[in-house]
Amino acid sequence: MSTKNWPHNGHEASDHGRDRDDLAVGRSSVETHHHEPDEHTRLLPNRVDSTSISYLSPDDPAVSPYNLWTVRLVRAITVIVTCLTFIWWVLMLVSVFVTPPGLHARGSPFFAFSYTTVALITLITSLLFFAVPSQPARVVSIVTAVLLLVDVVMMLAVEKTRHEELWVGVASVIWATLMAVWAVAADRTVQWGKTEEEERLTGRPETRRTLLEWVQVLLSSIMLTLVSIIVLLTTCTLTLRALDARVAPPGERYWVDEDKYQIHLFCSGPKVDAHGNRTTTVLFEGGEDAVEHGLWQFAENAVKNGSIARYCFADRPGIAWSDAAPSPLSASMASDVLSQALSRAGEEGPWVLASAGIGSLYSRVFSSRHGQEVRGLLMIDPLHEDLLGRVGAPGRGFRLWLQGVLSPCGLDRIPAAILRHRSARDRIYGGSAYQSGGVIFAKLQESLVANSLTRRDVVSSRTIQYKTTPVVVVTSGVQMRKDSEWESKQRDLTHLTSNLENWDIVDQAPHQVWRTLEGREMIEKRLTRLVGL
Repeated sequence: MSTKNWPHNGHEASDHGRDRDDLAVGRSSVETHHHEPDEHTRLLPNRVDSTSISYLSPDDPAVSPYNLWTVRLVRAITVIVTCLTFIWWVLMLVSVFVTPPGLHARGSPFFAFSYTTVALITLITSLLFFAVPSQPARVVSIVTAVLLLVDVVMMLAVEKTRHEELWVGVASVIWATLMAVWAVAADRTVQWGKTEEEERLTGRPETRRTLLEWVQVLLSSIMLTLVSIIVLLTTCTLTLRALDARVAPPGERYWVDEDKYQIHLFCSGPKVDAHGNRTTTVLFEGGEDAVEHGLWQFAENAVKNGSIARYCFADRPGIAWSDAAPSPLSASMASDVLSQALSRAGEEGPWVLASAGIGSLYSRVFSSRHGQEVRGLLMIDPLHEDLLGRVGAPGRGFRLWLQGVLSPCGLDRIPAAILRHRSARDRIYGGSAYQSGGVIFAKLQESLVANSLTRRDVVSSRTIQYKTTPVVVVTSGVQMRKDSEWESKQRDLTHLTSNLENWDIVDQAPHQVWRTLEGREMIEKRLTRLVGL
């Protein structure tokens, strides 16, 4: 006989009835919610109003790629390499004025400074807009990295650029390349992290951007595009340098200053005459331009005319085919390296020193140190030491520094090469040589110490100058009329020694006196006289 368990009272039966009703309603509700999809069915869950999964709003600050430790690590590494790049940038900036030990570049420090600046701007841009990844910024950075890689290959492949940039320039361009690649990798990592967190916290990746984010994307793209343009111009300038490297110097290059850099020296003519005596050699010193730009042609004509038998000239550091010297570089330092180059070339004189403009200061220092070998001094519109304040004016120094910083972009050189068809020789020592980083750096070095170290050297040389050395001064009449102080200073230089041979004023000649026929004839006449003494 079976036994049934009946409810003990009416309340319990009522409860069971309600449970059955609720269950039926639940089934009906489930069946209602799981109907077949139609055109009203949502494709994605409601991320904000859903009660089953609590998604966050895309604008919630909690939705951030910084939630991932990978993104935080990438940012930390970016901060570290930015600090390291800034330290290197400061060293490159200092090396323009005073060369730290081991950081000498034989070309100029401006290319290394330019590449370091590119790396620093790239990293700063990456940090400023780190949380807002941008595909245009990544594309521009990839282009920059490719251009920098081309620069690396070119710098290492061409012997002359490798010789001039040394490890400083090579390390700077390699570092800039790596930083461009790192910027792309960092931006891509942030994009991945942003997508991951949006999918996890909001249910899907967010495609829209706020106005602020669009402004940030625009700014980062503009900054990186400017960097890419700078790198493109630098690549073009480096290409011109590589093409110019094919032009061999007319003379030989000799190591000086404990083999830190090389000086270009050219000599022409026999060392001894028909009687076996040593030939008096005219040693030319260029003024504001290289000797090759004017005085060399004059010297060749003088040899052909029989006015002189032999001549030599050396390019000062940073000029034409000579390497740049470490900073600072005064007149006495330049005179010392000239003496070393002459000694290594086996040149012993006797000398007649022919100099122009500011080059006369260097010749005077050289004469005071080699008085026994100097047969005479011919100064062509020379600069007086009292006027060195003009050379060392702060405004001029700042303009030279700014011009040097911009020189890797080739703003003058590239258009001149394309539109005016300037040749390699013109860029090395001709009318376009002033645009090269080496020449700008040499003039900046000259300016930095003009009114201090160089003035001291020249004043000291005057006191020890042999008083019996014959002196000839050839002055520009045009310069005298333009400059009220010029005549009195030229007159003072005629008293450099007690043996003044001549003081000639070429009335219609410019500062480069040899550019007029009258000036060339006068200089050649006086040189013939000094060589024959």
